[in-house]
Amino acid sequence: MPPVDASGDTAAGPGPHLVKGAEDTLDLRLTDDVVALIAERGPVAGEAAEAGDTSRPDGARASALLDSPAGWGAAGTSLGLFQLVPVRLERDLTLISRWMNDPAVAAFWELAGPEAVTAGHLRTQLRGDGRSVPCLGVLDGVPMSYWELYRADLDPLARHYPARPHDTGLHLLIGGVADRGRGVGTTLLRAVSDLVLDHRPHCGRVVAEPDLRNTPSVSAFLSAGFRFAAEIDLPGKRAALMIRERALRDRL
Repeated sequence: MPPVDASGDTAAGPGPHLVKGAEDTLDLRLTDDVVALIAERGPVAGEAAEAGDTSRPDGARASALLDSPAGWGAAGTSLGLFQLVPVRLERDLTLISRWMNDPAVAAFWELAGPEAVTAGHLRTQLRGDGRSVPCLGVLDGVPMSYWELYRADLDPLARHYPARPHDTGLHLLIGGVADRGRGVGTTLLRAVSDLVLDHRPHCGRVVAEPDLRNTPSVSAFLSAGFRFAAEIDLPGKRAALMIRERALRDRL
């Protein structure tokens, strides 16, 4: 896989839980604090769907396992006001599919092709139990990036590193070519990892696993306050395990 531009922006692809539409997930073992959290916030996405709850569209259902990113609000950055907006398939599919067909993105995400390819990838998450939430990154009101927030401790990734309860993973692609090459990835990675740590009080670490050969992506994570923790072998790639720890967030 060739690296994307060397500016520090990133188009790192999805991790092992969603590559090529796979639905491999760890058996869910809910701890007492997770059970209490779900009880407080109501049913997660899959439960709501099974119960016939159609009051909320795809991407807007409660995500108790991730402390409901839809309600996190906006973050001020040097680039402008940034917000994560959970994906709604009927509204966002065409845009996300167009981004996935950019050759620089397709090399890592492997979701190029008709809209049905991207739709299948998104539905795997939207119809799941809320452990992975696809979002648009909206900067000053303009959608310009795609994100996946996921519970790394409940993901197959946890088989490849010493996971801790509530570890939260990130995947990111910068959608428009005009938004690449200006350090945008670094700024947004710091903003989103801050949002996770601010709104997920039980999460002590934000993690990511970009392709080790994608040096611009690894550099962007390092500049955003992540540390290089290890090299790990994942399905389809050798990855750099990047970790941003709550205890060190103000030092790096």
